Order: sequence, then C-alpha cells, then structure tokens
Amino acid sequence: MTDMLGVAMKPAGKSRQLTTFNLEKRSKTIVLPPGRKVTIGEVRGAGYIGRIWLTFPGWFWQHWHTTAAIDPTMLKSLILRIYWDGSATPAVECPMGDFFGAGQCEFNSFTSKYVGTSSGGFYTHWPMPYAKGFRFEVENRHPRNGTDIFVNANYQELDAMPKGAGYFCTQYRTGRRKPGEEALIVDTAGSGQFVGMMLHMQGELLHYLSFLEAPEYVYVDDDWDKPRFTGTGLEDYFSGGWYFRDGEFAGPLHGVPLKDPLRSMVTMYRFHEADAVAFDRRFKLAFVNPWEVDRLKPYWYSSVAYYYGNTPTPPQPPLPPHEEVMKLYRTRDTDHISIP
Repeated sequence: MTDMLGVAMKPAGKSRQLTTFNLEKRSKTIVLPPGRKVTIGEVRGAGYIGRIWLTFPGWFWQHWHTTAAIDPTMLKSLILRIYWDGSATPAVECPMGDFFGAGQCEFNSFTSKYVGTSSGGFYTHWPMPYAKGFRFEVENRHPRNGTDIFVNANYQELDAMPKGAGYFCTQYRTGRRKPGEEALIVDTAGSGQFVGMMLHMQGELLHYLSFLEAPEYVYVDDDWDKPRFTGTGLEDYFSGGWYFRDGEFAGPLHGVPLKDPLRSMVTMYRFHEADAVAFDRRFKLAFVNPWEVDRLKPYWYSSVAYYYGNTPTPPQPPLPPHEEVMKLYRTRDTDHISIP
C-alpha cells in the first residue's frame, strides 16, 4: 500500500538541499578553473539523494560574460564525481555530457524519468542512498577555458541507510571499435543490479548506421563463458526498431535524444525497473555485431552504465585522457533530410 500511495506518503527523516548558492555573498555559482578539481559540497551522515540539478555556461552561451569563450566541448571536459561514505574512490566518474545524454556535445532537451536535459538544465532523479555521507566533485579538464557551475542536490537525512539499498554507481567507457570488436559497456564485480545506460555512437563514415545491428551480450555470475542472454539488435535493446526509423523521441524509460543519419550520430538511453538485471558476483554487458567483418565499418562510442552495487568503492575503469575522450566529438554543420 505504501508503494502505491507514493508521493502521498511523508518521507522519513529531514529534507535538505546541497547548493552552490552562498547566502552571505548572494553568489549562485562555484568557479571551475581549467585543470582544477573542485569539491562542490560534502555531507555527513546517512540518507539518500533524490534529485540533482545543475547547469553551467560556456558550452553554447555565456550568461553575463558576453565576450567570454564559448566551446561546446565543455560538455565532455567537465568530469562528474560522487564519492560515498568517505571513500577515496568515486562510485560515479564520467563526463557531464555523457551522464546527462549530451555526450555528442549537443544539447537536445529531453525528459525521461531518471536523467534529462530541460531547457538549459541537467537533472537526474536516480535515488542515491549512502550510509555515512557523500562528496560531490567536478573537474574541469578543458585545456584553456574555465566556467562556473550552478548545483542544487536534494537529499534526505536518515538515521541509517535504507535496508537492502545499494550504492549508485556508474562505469564510463569510450573508444574506437573496428569491425568485429565488442563495445563493452560495463564489467563489474560484487552483487547488485544493472539499471540502464546512456550510449552515444558515431560511424567514421557518413550515412552509416550498421553499428546498430549489434545485440547485447549479457554475462551474469556463472554464465561467463557464454552470455546468459542476448538480444536481436542494438536499437532493439533500446526498445526501438529499424534503426529508429521515425527519429528522435523521449520516453520515461527509453529514448533517442539525438539521431543524425547523415553524420552517423545516435544517442540512446534505456532504464530498467521491473527488468533490472540482478547479479550476485559479477556482471558484464557488451554489444557485439554478428555480421561478417567485411560488411562492417569502424565507429566510435561513449557510454555510461548505471547500476547499484553493494560497496561504496566499486571497480572503476581508468578515466581516459581528455584527448581520448574528445576523439568522439564531431560538429554538425549541415541541415539535411535523410533516410537511414
């Protein structure tokens, strides 16, 4: 009954907000100089984050600094990190743009249940429980440009971390894939559940979308030599079909915020609720194209996997150098109508 009533039920604990607004100085933002890591805020005690909203200038406009540099690659230059329970290792570590669905360095407003971009803002509603506290950090890896950031993070203070809840975690990956190579999304150990991903893809050739033929291969616990289950195609995993024939859309649990067939660019997301994939010891998901390699062409991808784990210090792949992260970036400079 409690779950059915939802927002009609008063939440336990005290409601609070972590914000960049300084009441004494009446300053709304925190400055992010190039090449610097900045702690946005730190909270001690048990609880959970229910919402994070943020935005920053410098990617397609500057607010009151009309002559300041503008560079859309800021979307991949700012690194989001969240640390749980005093850990020295982040459970969340990825470029801002990739986490929020703008990993192609373009901002398309879309509203899903858990992650979205809405008219200049970036938000997430992933529940993020913790036992001893959290720290929110942003690094600016842009080689020249600084920016500033607005943040509001709503959290609930509790006496203890909710029983049975996992720690929110991400894994970020990016790179070039040659014909026949898998696109690894997540490979982690421990117990928990996989709850979705944001995936950005670009073909090296124009007007090429055959990378969407790759189904998911899902490996769980003892099913490691052979996937426990597979899909029928990459766009099928994202609940689309026929290379997303009708173009961009945004649903609560799946969508395509960006599709440019001419430039071979697609951004996709899917979130799992009743279909979350549980694992007890280890979990891996990759996309593998079954076509013969002579029919395939190279492509680039970047992805953020979202999952819950049983430790505040989950295994993290090394964050690639800024130059490697930026190899995915392609500017669209032509309006067009195209059939995939």
